[in-house]
Amino acid sequence: MQIHELQPKNSFKRKKRVGRGGKKGTYCGTGGKGQKGRAGSRFKPLIREWLKKYPKLKGYNFNTIGEPRAIVDLAKIEKQFANKESVSPRTLAAKKLIETKNGKLPRVKIMGVGDLTRAIIFSGCEISKKAKEKIEKAGGEIKNKPKPAPKKALTKKPVKAKIKE
Repeated sequence: MQIHELQPKNSFKRKKRVGRGGKKGTYCGTGGKGQKGRAGSRFKPLIREWLKKYPKLKGYNFNTIGEPRAIVDLAKIEKQFANKESVSPRTLAAKKLIETKNGKLPRVKIMGVGDLTRAIIFSGCEISKKAKEKIEKAGGEIKNKPKPAPKKALTKKPVKAKIKE
């Protein structure tokens, strides 16, 4: 066997170039004759026309609703909790009054539906006005975490310019 007799395992085959005239030209995926086979025949997608007709809203996620809250009524708390017991999102989840989502505790809002006769301590929950009145009337407490103070912007002290005499 001579070196000029060697051949590759997979012979190189050139890709067929289509739609450029000549004898072996094909239709470039436009099919045969007719309106769709001509140059410049691009039909507008209908969905684009529909989208253009909808009103545009300001900004990204305009008027979106915040995180969903788990709502708990005072009547349910009255049944589940004893006197001077503390109520927080963690204790509500332990007593299965609220469900965790993906392992995270949701924000909890206490509503004033039902009566409260026990002095219960609430912490880490949002509370409606009616519920707040009923809790305070029953002798309960509301201990919410204070919101963190906003971070102050870093400002540089003004540098006094030295004047050369």
